[in-house]
Amino acid sequence: MAEKDITKIRIGKFDIGIVGIQQIISEIAQTDAGKSDKEIAAVMLERLARDNYIPGGAREDYGQAFVREFRKFTGQPYKDEAPRGLEIKVLGMGCAQCNSLERTVMELLTELDLPASLDHVTDIKEIARYGVMGTPALVINGRVMAVGKVPARNQMKTWLLEAQSSLHK
Repeated sequence: MAEKDITKIRIGKFDIGIVGIQQIISEIAQTDAGKSDKEIAAVMLERLARDNYIPGGAREDYGQAFVREFRKFTGQPYKDEAPRGLEIKVLGMGCAQCNSLERTVMELLTELDLPASLDHVTDIKEIARYGVMGTPALVINGRVMAVGKVPARNQMKTWLLEAQSSLHK
């Protein structure tokens, strides 16, 4: 059996890994593209529930997120989930510097009491999507801030505070 992709998508305030969503979206785009959002959500919920746990009380949120991902894929307009905090990614295969960067970011988030999602990306394909040529790399709210080194603690603190204040503008 072929290995299925796992794609992280925003559902409510959480980033959730969904197994097989890219393949299903691709198939639905060819067969069900003219259907309403409600019908697309129903088809995707039914098909994705085979390989993913979808809590009963969150089916509507999952359905909305699936429709959003479908619309992104097909180039249709969509309403993106509003950011609820900082989105931080440490890019790196897990070397000592990568782990040090992740640990420092966690310490700063705690010290500054900032809400954030922190993800350590080790998949080389996902790292390549950011166009970085060295690791570790630090990405804050989709913007690459540092590549190939662990930035100074004070510099990271400044970046985090600036990124947090830009969320509230």
